Amino acid sequence: MSDAAGDDVTPMFPLGMVLLPGSAIPLHVFEPRYRQMVRDLLARDDPPRFGQVLITQGRDTGGDDRRADVGVLAEMASIRALEGGRYGFLAVGLQRVRVLEWFADEPYPRARLEPWDDRPDAAEGVADRIEALRERILGVLALAQELEPLLEVPTDQQLPSEPSAASFALCALAPIGESDRLRLLAADGPDDRLAGLADALDDVEAMLRFRLS
Repeated sequence: MSDAAGDDVTPMFPLGMVLLPGSAIPLHVFEPRYRQMVRDLLARDDPPRFGQVLITQGRDTGGDDRRADVGVLAEMASIRALEGGRYGFLAVGLQRVRVLEWFADEPYPRARLEPWDDRPDAAEGVADRIEALRERILGVLALAQELEPLLEVPTDQQLPSEPSAASFALCALAPIGESDRLRLLAADGPDDRLAGLADALDDVEAMLRFRLS
């Protein structure tokens, strides 16, 4: 970790969850260092953007954590100033990135990033595989709803037509753990991502059927 940073350094928000390209999560910012990050980003002329990665070990408050080396570039939307200097906003995932270098967490975590595009896949029948996985995910969510009746199943969700974007949307929809979601974020392309998602669903479906039996 270096102490010197240039203009190509991105403010980072490590969390205990994985944000995927094309997805959004609401965030509540209360820790002083991240409140400072939000203020700094809002003071710029550019859209307020930051990097988000999963905390693989440790907590998302107080520092002293271990972080994934793959994440997303995200943009703040619907920003609200709250009492006590806190902020609320919607973090919208824009693009997958690799972390090349971390810098000292002063005044908040920062890193140098590079864009990481999916490998283009030319596999035939990818649209059919995407639709089949969507139907399977809805079936797994229906099983989960039997255990948690308040769980909402978004039956009318429309998927993007582009395979990479659709594969990320499926990973966001699926009831899988954050470690699986991170692994799928790091897949080379949509073909590998869809295959990995199918494997992850095998485990989730088996667990749900066991609990329901």
